[in-house]
Amino acid sequence: MDDVRTVRAGRRTVALHRPRKVLFPAGARDGRISRHMDGHTDGHPGGSGHTKEDLFDYYRAVAPYMLPHLRGRPLTLERHPDGVGGPRFLQKETPDHYPEWVTRAEVAKEGGTVTHTVCDDTATLLFLADQACLTLHRWLSRTRRVDHPDRMVFDLDPAQDDPAKDDFDVVRDAARLLGELLDHMGLPSAPMTTGSRGLHVVVPLDGRHDFDDVRDFAHEVADTLADTHPERFTTAARKQARGDRLHLDVQRNGYAQTAVAPFSVRSAPGAPVAVPIAWRQLDDPTVHARRWTIDNAVEQARTDPWADVLRAGRALGPARHKLRALRG
Repeated sequence: MDDVRTVRAGRRTVALHRPRKVLFPAGARDGRISRHMDGHTDGHPGGSGHTKEDLFDYYRAVAPYMLPHLRGRPLTLERHPDGVGGPRFLQKETPDHYPEWVTRAEVAKEGGTVTHTVCDDTATLLFLADQACLTLHRWLSRTRRVDHPDRMVFDLDPAQDDPAKDDFDVVRDAARLLGELLDHMGLPSAPMTTGSRGLHVVVPLDGRHDFDDVRDFAHEVADTLADTHPERFTTAARKQARGDRLHLDVQRNGYAQTAVAPFSVRSAPGAPVAVPIAWRQLDDPTVHARRWTIDNAVEQARTDPWADVLRAGRALGPARHKLRALRG
């Protein structure tokens, strides 16, 4: 049938239904040519929009680079069955109709449990694309020790709500200063464009600490930076209290909280992607939160900008001593 395409992914065969369904409407792309890992080229002259097949092919191409960031982690799935102009569903519970080979993880929540989807292989990633899952939001812990995160995330959130009006130089400066502070404490870190408005700075942990401990430490780090530059940065939770200052958000470092997974597509015009970058790329004036899309993110992925940075997680004890000495 013309409205079903099947591909082989490992031991599985995955079907793509309604491949030509437009998820990102006309005008949401600029007509550039999209090149995938298999050499397939599928331009859409005239800006006819990104289709479900575009999403499917992108996730198929980026899977080798994305899966290491997903395996073993509970996910919240952001689905747009009718495209970015239609209703959005944030899906935590795994539906009964999902194939039995899709990994599930039952985790505790207040008053019960929830069974999250876990994306351990390419077949699952493609199945989720067929479900019009644009964005994968991952836990900062893995199922084997779900109470102990192995990632800490700082979300650098610019003051402007309109991305076109954002001064991304403020985000760059905040990221550089935060990276220098973390480096001073002996904590490696890696930046990522969010595909939305700001940057995430990710720190690998060794999994010894629970969520409360990690979030408390992240608060101390953010407070230190905000106290040093009070006119530029803030940790205020209320938007009204932030003014024109960049928000140093650490609330993702809590149990059951999530952060957008590397290489996830975002529900915005042009199909932007959350992309890991190297620190040196912050010096490139063309880099901004939506610099990469499904048309060019695989090329960036191949450069492996986080090579070796996230492989050795660190304990927070020595870093905490250095931070408190710095704070006096």
